[in-house]
Amino acid sequence: MQFFQTPRTLVLILSTILCLQGQNTPTKDAHAETKGIPPRAAASDYQSHAQAGTVTIAAEFTGHSIPTLEGPLTSEDYVAVETALFGPVGTQMKISAENFSLRVNGKKGSLPSQPYGLIITSLKDPEWVPPEPPAPKSKSSIGAGGQGAGDSNSPPAPVKIPIPVQRAMAQRVQKSSLPEGDRALPLAGLIFFQYRGKEKNLQSIELLYDGPAGKATMNLRP
Repeated sequence: MQFFQTPRTLVLILSTILCLQGQNTPTKDAHAETKGIPPRAAASDYQSHAQAGTVTIAAEFTGHSIPTLEGPLTSEDYVAVETALFGPVGTQMKISAENFSLRVNGKKGSLPSQPYGLIITSLKDPEWVPPEPPAPKSKSSIGAGGQGAGDSNSPPAPVKIPIPVQRAMAQRVQKSSLPEGDRALPLAGLIFFQYRGKEKNLQSIELLYDGPAGKATMNLRP
């Protein structure tokens, strides 16, 4: 699809504009940093790990749950993999989410990783409770031409997540994403892949790495 060939930088800029639109007063959190997730003590603490040259890559599939430092979010359109890289003391290497892909159910093709900016519009916060809608105005059967009773059967209006809430979720995801560029190891963060299906339909999941350190495959299910 041509949509996924959009330059990653442009996608991030557009997503940031989307999340910040309507904000007239800048705040100190207007631009979040990508810090990643603190790596665990060892690669063996993850669901799976594999060697790529002198670097050990570890991963854990989190499904449609997006674990951020401030608490979990969810996405029906994307899944996440918590990924960590370990190396000898003093190791520094170029990190890019584009070096990772996901093979689902043994298919020949694999899913490319997606920039965090693409998943923003599909994010949900389980802790966020939408405000109660206003009570519908009653209509007499005479004034409404006998249609008053039918109004109660109308579908509820779609819930619109306030822009400040969207922006806060976007910042949480950005900060938890895998840091990119020349980085010192160890480090860890989230990588995202588009998958709209149910997790129960995933018979096998493999995270593939092909980058500066070499190549590696991690079996995340079974």
